[in-house]
Amino acid sequence: MITRRTALRAGVAATSIVGTGGMLLPVVNAATAEPARNAAGAAELDAAGITKFQQKMPVPPVLEPYRTTSTTSYYRMTLKEATKEIVPGLRTPLRTFNGSFPGPVIKAESNRRTVIKQTNSLAVPTSIHLHGAHVPQDSDGAPMDLIPAGGGTKTYTYPNTQPHANLWFHDHAHHMESENVFRGMTGTYILTDDIERRLPLPAGQYDVPIALRDARFLENGELVYAMGDFMKRNVILANGKSWPFFEVAARKYRFRLTNTSNQRFFDLSLADDSELVQIGTDGGLLPAPHRTNTVSISPGERADVVIDFSRYPVGTVIELRNKDIAPFESADVVGKVLQFRVTRKAADHSRVPARLRTLPPLGPASVTRDFDMRMDEAPGGSAYINGKTYDMDRIDTEIAYGATEIWTVTNNNKIAPHNFHMHLVQFRVLERNGKPVTSGPETGLKDTVPLKPGETVKVQATFDGYRGTYVYHCHLFDHGAMGMMANMRIS
Repeated sequence: MITRRTALRAGVAATSIVGTGGMLLPVVNAATAEPARNAAGAAELDAAGITKFQQKMPVPPVLEPYRTTSTTSYYRMTLKEATKEIVPGLRTPLRTFNGSFPGPVIKAESNRRTVIKQTNSLAVPTSIHLHGAHVPQDSDGAPMDLIPAGGGTKTYTYPNTQPHANLWFHDHAHHMESENVFRGMTGTYILTDDIERRLPLPAGQYDVPIALRDARFLENGELVYAMGDFMKRNVILANGKSWPFFEVAARKYRFRLTNTSNQRFFDLSLADDSELVQIGTDGGLLPAPHRTNTVSISPGERADVVIDFSRYPVGTVIELRNKDIAPFESADVVGKVLQFRVTRKAADHSRVPARLRTLPPLGPASVTRDFDMRMDEAPGGSAYINGKTYDMDRIDTEIAYGATEIWTVTNNNKIAPHNFHMHLVQFRVLERNGKPVTSGPETGLKDTVPLKPGETVKVQATFDGYRGTYVYHCHLFDHGAMGMMANMRIS
């Protein structure tokens, strides 16, 4: 069995502390103080020297099923190595789905099954998790339910018996998920239904998925991976390109944003601080639009945002920026994300209705539980939930099938941020830091929720649909790999 101890023996040893936007992150890396070099002696790439807004942001390809029936769409994907131009002029080796970076988009419908055969041609084992999906245990992508390297296969069945949602898929092989995701193993899964289709929101070419993350490179284009080296992951990527531009018409666009970073938090805003309309979050549309000038997403979270470019004349250039900047970071580097270029006019019959959906009322809860998230903020530390590191053979939480429970989750670290992700279910956020959640993006369905140091959230979920063992964990991949994960059994 792969354990945290074997990972540590592989070279992950010392811990130091670095910051992110007023928060600090434990860094697990034996050699963060030394400049990275590969075997040929290539030195670290200076992120400040990368020309920004030189590359066009691609739109990820939509994967078509190879077969369809009245009830099911069938897909094949191959996990394979590929080389892509991420930084202008450099070629970067990656681990990918179908050779695409980020991975392809799958468009699915509620109550229509999706079946995907994954073939792993990589040199490392994998486990594919559809993040936010309500699926049977054998298709959840559990941390130790591995697809063998070198040609192993596994077929995942997604019943899609849940409302519309912006989901995504990624590797979840324990102690390897952090590096596999860092090296490219992510993709988008858009689940729709009649409720969403009936709304006059921007659609077609004006509905664009964007995967955001950070990265670290050598001068020859190779990625540098070291678990927890947040302070050195300072190249911002949008849909697999460093600081790209995207040409838009002077009309409304819908952007489905996913934070696929291992550790970075984003506070996104336009350079002129004008309005962003957040219409959705992890589990689909909000009850009502949330009008704001800043949209925040922690690793694993999604934000569905409408931007109206009709307020800008053709020829306008406007940046999407990140306000979550650590004291040691440069606003001219990690504070820039993406450039929009208004290049033309276009007809626009879309609009954002005042009401988007109706969520069912919250029922009574039969069980309440408390969860403590904490990691050692000292060299050689571990990460815990309720004082324990992850053990695949231990059941941490027994849940009665059909039960509705309220979980109070606390980040008991003083300087390290976390977030909390539950498999199998979408939940509702009841309180944050003791105050009821009555407005904003946390009024929707969620599967991942951020917790800054000392914060507490109270969430409610109903555990039905499937029986089995599933995990809950910190979705800062490096923290999960360090042990901040636990098993729940629904039976």
